[in-house]
Amino acid sequence: MNFEYTQKSIDLQKRVDDFMQKHIFPLEKEFTEFTYANPWKHFPPQEGLKQLAKKEGLWNLFLPKDYGDDSPGLTNLEYAPLAALMGRVLWSSQVFNCSAPDTGNMEVLSKYGTQAQKDKWLKPLLNGEIRSSFLMTEPAVASSDATNIETSIVRDGDEYVINGRKWWSTGAMNPSTKVYIVMGKTDPTADRHVQQSMIIVPADAKGVRIVRPLRAFGNIDSPEGHAEIEMKNVRVPATNLLVGEGKGFAIAQGRLGPGRIHHCMRLIGAADRALDLMCARVDSREAFGRQISKFSSIRQDIAKSRCEIEQAKLLTLSAADKIDRFGIKEAKDLVAMIKIAVPQMACNVIDRAIQAHGGLGVSQDTPLAEFWVYARSVRIADGPDEVHMYQLGRNTIRQRMSD
Repeated sequence: MNFEYTQKSIDLQKRVDDFMQKHIFPLEKEFTEFTYANPWKHFPPQEGLKQLAKKEGLWNLFLPKDYGDDSPGLTNLEYAPLAALMGRVLWSSQVFNCSAPDTGNMEVLSKYGTQAQKDKWLKPLLNGEIRSSFLMTEPAVASSDATNIETSIVRDGDEYVINGRKWWSTGAMNPSTKVYIVMGKTDPTADRHVQQSMIIVPADAKGVRIVRPLRAFGNIDSPEGHAEIEMKNVRVPATNLLVGEGKGFAIAQGRLGPGRIHHCMRLIGAADRALDLMCARVDSREAFGRQISKFSSIRQDIAKSRCEIEQAKLLTLSAADKIDRFGIKEAKDLVAMIKIAVPQMACNVIDRAIQAHGGLGVSQDTPLAEFWVYARSVRIADGPDEVHMYQLGRNTIRQRMSD
């Protein structure tokens, strides 16, 4: 399959790569040490890099061109290799204002928000002045089925009253997070796919309480963080509702398509860098009287890793291309495929790289451990593998039996 890139996209790939080589890679270890020692605080040089990226036009690159004036004019396919480059250093996407969950929230606000909502929340998000969080998953129910969500959103005059408990609310611990997009139920008696609604909740609203930060495999992911959040009789204006009552499930489905492209391409970038690190490691070490790179098992692991990365990359680019040409609905099977295949691929490739590094591979002296945690977490985030396999298997049977 041949994917055509515009000259603008090719130039941006080079510029993003150059920016990372010059400004981000040299600060990688310093960032790691700072965030471990200073939880929930921003890494000072990162703020300067954001201003530099904005000045150089490497800002908000993720927003597809069909979003009008808010977009830099790239397609999902054109943005995909940029996301892969950013995935080579996990925090680099923040420098370009292209990190989750802000990307998905900005897409939602751009596509579904009123002008007043855009002025108040989207504009500062696009400018990188504030951060945001997406509150959907709940500890009390299997949230992989969005119709299980129990948080209540009840109309009371000119306001909505929100009650519920969320967790794995990524970004909620960030000191710059000022707004949440919350999914809950406005009508539990309606059809199961129109019970849900989404509403904008200021992070400092009365009744919002961060119960605790959550650790992913022992990592607090500072300064982003994941939180468990309680909302008790939280009141917000009725004008904070997105689109209308009962539209939450449809908004969620639209939000996740491009977001999964972003996650998968970042994972491909992480896996590709893990392979680079593995090659450098085995080429520089000796064991049992031989250079490690000369052992057949090592060469087989490297060959398998390279094949798996390229396969995952082509599948993800195919999904991005189909979204661009036919929309998210027509691309849903390919999006399910990449959500199943890419995180598992990344786990395998990164695990091989860790093994080749020995004790160094599980330490903070390489990015491999954090890469693995990210890849393993994405196998659960945005819907666990099993949900996507269930749906993809169902769709495949229907398609093949109707041929």
